[in-house]
Amino acid sequence: MKQKRIVILGAGISGKGAAILAKKHGFDVFVSDYGKISTQNKTALVKENIKFEEKKHSTELILNADEIIKSPGIPENAPIIISANKKGIPIISEIEFAGRFTNAKLICITGSNGKTTTTELTYHIFKKAGLNVGIAGNVGRSFAMQVATKNFKYYIIELSSFQLDGMYNFKADIAILLNITPDHLDRYNNNFQNYTNSKFRITQNMTSKDSFIFCEDDKVILKEIKNRNFKAQMFPFSVKKKIKKGAYKTQHKIIIDIITKNFHMKNGLLSLEGDHNVYNSMAAGITGLISGISNENIKNSLSDFAGVEHRLEKYIKVRGIQFINDSKATNVNSVWYALQSINDPIVLIMGGIDKGNDYGILKDLVNRKVKAIVAMGTNNKLIVDAFSNIVAVYDTNSMDTAVKTAYQLANEGEVILLSPACASFDLFKNYEDRGKKFKEKIRNL
Repeated sequence: MKQKRIVILGAGISGKGAAILAKKHGFDVFVSDYGKISTQNKTALVKENIKFEEKKHSTELILNADEIIKSPGIPENAPIIISANKKGIPIISEIEFAGRFTNAKLICITGSNGKTTTTELTYHIFKKAGLNVGIAGNVGRSFAMQVATKNFKYYIIELSSFQLDGMYNFKADIAILLNITPDHLDRYNNNFQNYTNSKFRITQNMTSKDSFIFCEDDKVILKEIKNRNFKAQMFPFSVKKKIKKGAYKTQHKIIIDIITKNFHMKNGLLSLEGDHNVYNSMAAGITGLISGISNENIKNSLSDFAGVEHRLEKYIKVRGIQFINDSKATNVNSVWYALQSINDPIVLIMGGIDKGNDYGILKDLVNRKVKAIVAMGTNNKLIVDAFSNIVAVYDTNSMDTAVKTAYQLANEGEVILLSPACASFDLFKNYEDRGKKFKEKIRNL
């Protein structure tokens, strides 16, 4: 019988993992990357005797595939994807592929904001409870690589909309949907419904044995739920109203009630501040409770979680000025949460590659809380146009200049906040690189 040919497009973290898993299961594997492959990943492919190419896509080596595994970063309108679609070659994500080769419980988390924090927090709860658990997906660890090399009983998986787009038969045992606000609309034909549909793919194939955890306060999610049929058990969470089966916040505590068990914890004991983090804590707490983790373990984990780098990370104070690294805020809604959570006057550093942003929702908070904006990017026109009639906007095109400008503008007792609302690829490799450069420039002041 002819060996099934798997072609992997993109040799980053997910591509390398998918290639090694495919090789382990006896497929004819070929990896193609239009860019340069890192030395580390090249070495791993050579060690596994996996054929690859870089800086090109050879159609004759790709379009003879039985199935293509695509990196989430490759858009649907890339020429090689259009050609593969014309030939009818199935194109899937690394997550879809890896899901075929594990019997572990899959806890999957998506949303426009908060998904990394909720993923890391849920993993922290499971790990602290002594469970055999892995963390994977959009947090920067390959699901496929772990399925190939580990034997976890649970996986906590962060899923971006791009990863969900390539998932068809994959099924979550527990699906968490935190919120849906406009993001990545440039990849969805500027159609918010397309993006919403993508997020709801996290619930596909679920059965009555599975659990769907979602934010009751999100109008987009509620509207979609009314128009869809769900077999999974539903566990909403809210900071605005009492929930019969799920989680809610009162003035003094959060309460989780799943009928068979209940949990409560004083708000002041939560390690993460702000209502957006109460949502994240409730979603993770429900997950722990329905997975059989004890109240004591959940309470300890929610109170000692250290947070996520590049997400509202209080870095250091210089001359009484607090620097906060929120480089992971790549959309407008994330910046809204950041501004809402800070009470001192703010010098805001923002900008990068605009993803079809509507800055309107920020204007009231900027007017009340921001004393100056430092725009940082190769083209800052949209930010200047949006805010220059509200606050002084300074145009810069490097991290070094942006940090120095913000430092000159801020006084003791104030905050310099990096919360870009944009993608990072004009000046940086990714949001992590942007956050690290921010911290590096602060140390050089």
